[in-house]
Amino acid sequence: MPTESPAGNDVPRRAQVDLHGLFDYLADRFGFTNAQRYVEQIEKTCLSLGTMPNRGTERSDLRPGLRIMGFRRRVTIAFRVKGDSVSILRILYGGRSVDLAFPQLED
Repeated sequence: MPTESPAGNDVPRRAQVDLHGLFDYLADRFGFTNAQRYVEQIEKTCLSLGTMPNRGTERSDLRPGLRIMGFRRRVTIAFRVKGDSVSILRILYGGRSVDLAFPQLED
């Protein structure tokens, strides 16, 4: 997954690690080709946020500007919109808790 897309989407290292880990997990269970297709579809969904960034559910209770959206009922994409750019913060698979992935900030 690229670290920055032409559409202005930014993919920090943590989200890249999530995606690579997901690929490895899926490849072990469902084969390389199926894992590659699934991850490519996640990437395409992430890139599409550049044209419609305010999708999903706002979760500013966890991080200012944090939004989350589901992908095929198994993946949660966590991202933040700033101006014309979108930062993909985390890609969580299989019911991993968004609350645990983004512990609340101390006041």
